[in-house]
This record gives sequence, structure tokens and C-alpha cells, in this order.
Amino acid sequence: MSVLDIDCALVTDILTGFLRDEITKFGFHRGVLGMSGGIDSTLSAFLAARALGPENTLGIIMPYASSSPESEGHARLAAEQLGIETRVIEITPQIDAYFERYPDATRLRRANKMARERMTILYDHSVLETAMVIGTSNKTEALLGYTTLWGDMASAVNPIGDLYKTQVRALSTYLGVPQEIIAKAPTADLWTGQTDEGELGFTYEEADRLLYHMVDLRWSREELANLGFTLDLIDRVLRMVRNSQYKRRIPLIAKISPRSIDRDFRYSRDWGR
Repeated sequence: MSVLDIDCALVTDILTGFLRDEITKFGFHRGVLGMSGGIDSTLSAFLAARALGPENTLGIIMPYASSSPESEGHARLAAEQLGIETRVIEITPQIDAYFERYPDATRLRRANKMARERMTILYDHSVLETAMVIGTSNKTEALLGYTTLWGDMASAVNPIGDLYKTQVRALSTYLGVPQEIIAKAPTADLWTGQTDEGELGFTYEEADRLLYHMVDLRWSREELANLGFTLDLIDRVLRMVRNSQYKRRIPLIAKISPRSIDRDFRYSRDWGR
């Protein structure tokens, strides 16, 4: 038994019910999401197809010139298994046109631009198809800040945002996500050979266990060390969580009125419905 074990049948019911309720209460019946060929977007697609029906789930594949052909192949494989429609929209022309003016742009700038370009395409298709944008970021990424603000973090509803990567893998196995997608090294596919764990410097398995005790159970630095984590890793992960807190909040508004949005004027998302 692991502290990260989940009841996959129950979680599936909760997440599909969440998607169905949160999308239909606003008058939508369809969902659109980006499909990268990775496990996170594939799991979101599996949940969306169950919640809304395959005919109401649209997957957009948005490769850049350096994207691995395997990624698109895996996205298509998952879509075919689900019976959902996909569209391929290359982002190379608009990304390259922009960076012609900034030939010395860093990898980070290019990666962020690609993530945000993909999200603008999804929101354009949200209008085109009268479909809500479904998120594909997991809890581990969001807590570590290993995401792009207004890029892959943006969405209208996110069914997997409270699942650690370890739990994403477990639920994907339960739902029948193709094994080649589950087994491959997680990557944002931003450049050849890039992997998430290579960039982070630790494994998702380590991060998930540490984050669960740090965030969900609120254990102290000393208690975490007693679990066998090094102080260096504990401090590094804690800094990543703290330094990325701004990404997990709506933009801060300077307060000058009696009831400021998100301070005093706070209602649930479906207030008044």
C-alpha cells in the first residue's frame, strides 16, 4: 500500500461527474482539449469522452517543427481508441514568425510562447465549437510551478489538477490508456531529448511522495527528513512550491473599493445559476 493509492473506480466517477456538471451547467455540451500524446492529456481525453461522449470531445494536436513524430502518433492512437475527432494544427509558422525578431531567445521563452500559442488555439476552438476548454495539468506540475502561466495551466475545467503524477499513472492504467503512452518518459516535447525528470533533477515518484506529506499532510521539515528525504531536496521542492504560488492565483487586484474581486467579492464559480 502507498499513501498515494486511490480508488480508481470512485475517482473516475467523481471526475467524470465533475466534468459533466461543470460543463453543462453553463450551457455547454462539448469539450475541447490539446492532445500532446503524453499521459496527462490522454487521461483528460479519456475522462472527457466518458463524461461527455466521444462525439462531444474534440482533441487538437498542435505540433511544432521539432516535436517528436511519436508524440503525434500517440495522440492519434489514443483518439482512435476513444473514437473522438482530432484536428492537427501546426504552430511552427506563427512561432517562427514571432522569433524571427528575437533570434537569441532562450529555450524558456520559446517554450512559454509555444504553450501559450497552443492555449489560444484551444480557446479559439472553444468559440468555434461551442466547447469548454478542458485542462490537462496535474497536481505535481502545478505545485512545482513546472507549467506555463496562461499556457498549459489555463483551462475552464481541469479534471486531473488534484491528481499527483503517480495517481495519473494509476488511473490511466485503470481506464485503459495505451501502455506505450503510460510507459514513456514524461516530456513537454519542447526540444529533442527533453524529459521532465531530466529537467527537474528528481523523479515524479520522489516528488509526489514528498509533496503529499508536505502539502496534504503539512508535515514539518524535520518530519520529512525522517522519511528519508534529504534536506537539500526538501528545501528545493519547498522553494519551488512557494516561488510558483502566484501562478496558482488569479491576477492580484489593487484594493481601493469596499468590495474588491477575489478579496471581499468572492462567490462560487456557478454563483446565481
